[in-house]
Amino acid sequence: MTNLSDADVLKIFKSTGALLEGHFLLTSGRHSNQYFQCAKVLQYPNYTAEICSVIAKHFHNYDIDTVIAPAMGGMIVGYEVARQLNKRSIFTERENKEMTLRRGFTLNEGEKVLVCEDVITTGGSVKEVIEIVKSYNAEIIGVASIVDRSNGKVDFGYPLFSTLKLDVVSYEPADCPICKEGKIELIKPGSRKII
Repeated sequence: MTNLSDADVLKIFKSTGALLEGHFLLTSGRHSNQYFQCAKVLQYPNYTAEICSVIAKHFHNYDIDTVIAPAMGGMIVGYEVARQLNKRSIFTERENKEMTLRRGFTLNEGEKVLVCEDVITTGGSVKEVIEIVKSYNAEIIGVASIVDRSNGKVDFGYPLFSTLKLDVVSYEPADCPICKEGKIELIKPGSRKII
């Protein structure tokens, strides 16, 4: 398992074109001048294995049965962390705009679960996954992500570990200075449609 510093992870993001600059509509509905397109990193198995090994190393001595992640962003992260920990990997997905456990996946009462995500901003998707895990009376061991861009504002009530923590500015749409300047078009690069 690898030891990567924040600078090492950031270097991977930059070298793969995964750290985007511009005017972005985040899944949370907020606007930002930066966007982390983890899929551009996760397209490379060597980088995926290297970055996820930091998470696996952190949780190596935890008692974990299953790794669960929200689709789309967290699926590859969850799978690779589970592979390195030699644990089961499952994922949640949206059906009629509601996060759910499908495809015959289930959790047992008392099963010990690690929640994985690619990027955390407001933590909305992770909170939905946590509620699903709790509905099965399974036990959440912790939360992990590649990038935590919440500026330390998200508290899931469980230990959170991220390979990269960044203070990234985001704005409510009405307060967005990029919108007010009107020079850069707003784009939605993520996987979830916002209505």
